[in-house]
Order: sequence, then structure tokens, then C-alpha cells
Amino acid sequence: SDEAQRTLRGMRTRLGCLSHKSDSYNDFTAILPDKPNRALKRLSTEEASRWADSFDVLLSHKYGLAAFRAFLKTEFSEENLEFWLACEDFKKTRSAAKLASKAQRIFEEFIDVQAPREVNIDFQTRELTRRNMQEPSLSCFDQAQGKVHSLMEKDSYPRFLRSKIYTDLLSQTQRRLS
Repeated sequence: SDEAQRTLRGMRTRLGCLSHKSDSYNDFTAILPDKPNRALKRLSTEEASRWADSFDVLLSHKYGLAAFRAFLKTEFSEENLEFWLACEDFKKTRSAAKLASKAQRIFEEFIDVQAPREVNIDFQTRELTRRNMQEPSLSCFDQAQGKVHSLMEKDSYPRFLRSKIYTDLLSQTQRRLS
């Protein structure tokens, strides 16, 4: 059943996260605020409400990213954000020697069919990315990353803005002002 598949995928994702604790992408958890309460003290209502301006504003804010990731975890779809972040990190690769191995790791983790954290992309994009892997370049994931970005923007982002995580966070920052 779909439900069982989703639960299984969620469990695989969680197990995957555990086994990737010190992955090359500077350990994703590093982005999370160390002390959530201290982070909240530093976060202004104005900043948090700007996350609703656009998806990219949210992604570019350290705590916005952390809150969005926490939300995606509740929906078992954080692999989309992890893939997007992995691509952002990949595009900063300066060493040609590391490029191919980093690309391979991202492909195996997120793109390949049955990948442990397989992202939701169409067949054409998956095949194009597979072909790009023959000669990996800094842009080999651009189309897949773009698709995942717009999927999150159209789908998860509006739900995030309505979520308890976000509304609670906003009301906490506002309560501090009063």
C-alpha cells in the first residue's frame, strides 16, 4: 500500500540520516540552531515573517532553513531539501579530482532509482542527469536541482507557511515583543 511504502521510505530516510552523520556536506545538522531557544531570542518577528515573502528568502536564512527542514521531516520529505543543499555545496567544488566522486555520491544517494534518499523527479530529468554523470561538471545536477526546487516551492513551501511549526515560531517571536 502507499501508506506502507511511505512509512518504509520514511524509516529508510531516518536510518539513512543516522548513517550519514558525518557526511561530506559538512554534516547537515550544523545548520540547525545549536540552542533552539537562544536562536529564537535572536530571531526577530520581522525576519521570520520575511520567510513568507519568497521561498528563496526562506532558504537563504539559517533559521528559516532549519525550520523548513524540521517541517519536511514531519512530512518525511526532507530528502528534497538535503539534495538541494548537496547541489549548492557541490557547485562550490573547486577541485577537479573531487568533482567526479562528489557527483557520484550525490547521484547514488538522491537520483538513482531506489537511491536511499531518492528525490521525486521525472524520468526525463533522471535520465538526463544519468547521462551528465558520464562527464560530471559543476552544472550536471542543474536540471534536477531546479525541478526539486520548484517542487518544494509549489508544494512544501505553502504548507510550511500554514504549518504549526511556522505559526508557533511567529507567535513566539511576537510574544517576546509585547
